[in-house]
Amino acid sequence: MFEAPITNDIEKISEVINPANLLKAEIDQVTNLYNVMIDFFTNYSFQLIGALVIFIIGYILAGKISNFVLRLCQRHQLDITLSQFLANTTKMLIVIMITIVSLSKLGISVTPFIAAIGAISLGAGLALQGLLANYAAGFNIIIIRPFVVGDTISVQGVTGVVEEVLLAYTVLKNEDDVTITIPNKHIVGEILHNSKNDSLLELTVGISYNHNPLDVTKLLEKTILSLGIVGESGKLQVGIDEFSDSAITIAIRLWTPTVSLYATKYKAYAAIYTALNEANITIPFPQRDVHIHQVASNES
Repeated sequence: MFEAPITNDIEKISEVINPANLLKAEIDQVTNLYNVMIDFFTNYSFQLIGALVIFIIGYILAGKISNFVLRLCQRHQLDITLSQFLANTTKMLIVIMITIVSLSKLGISVTPFIAAIGAISLGAGLALQGLLANYAAGFNIIIIRPFVVGDTISVQGVTGVVEEVLLAYTVLKNEDDVTITIPNKHIVGEILHNSKNDSLLELTVGISYNHNPLDVTKLLEKTILSLGIVGESGKLQVGIDEFSDSAITIAIRLWTPTVSLYATKYKAYAAIYTALNEANITIPFPQRDVHIHQVASNES
């Protein structure tokens, strides 16, 4: 009674799992894929070739324009960091424009890509606003050039010689060979002291009231000049600073290279002591005169 339907189902299953049928199905799939590829290349071959040619020519042109911008900046003696930044930015913008033109040549709408890039840029800007602030400040430093490599600056309570100016941070180095890295956002907008290659060195020494302070001033000025420690500015000031209780204080102010500030200080004090000693000029120590008055008693 049920044999005929069962037999028909078995025959259908046998036809499906027949190796010949499976092979025919695979061949049909490959044939369809081949036809689709042939139709695509037939209809879009010129667009593909045109887009590829446009991209290659644009990329080569972007590299040449970038090199031209770099040479132009170097010819005008711009900062190397700014020069490389402008050259790389120029190349990146040209490549982006060429990519948009190439995609449009293929008939691909670039509007969704632009919207996606805008959304990603907004999110990245919010997440990296601190880093972007450093880059913006670094770009400001490179453009305005409040200091250059080799200058001595004081900012945020630290002082050092500028070793390198990057877009994100500035590197200083002091006489102790300590590297100080300052994020650029902590430099722009702050009070900045720039003394170029030199730093101010202030020295004081006291002499006895028995000596003529004007003669001592001339002696110390000659001594300092003989050491060759005065910087490029040539600024040296020696004069009477104070008439204190036990001594006349002579002050010395000079600008000297920052890289040897403390070594210069010790060298100058040694020379001052030697000069005063050879001239028999006394460096007094603090002292007080105590006077005792005897008061007669009433009985006497």
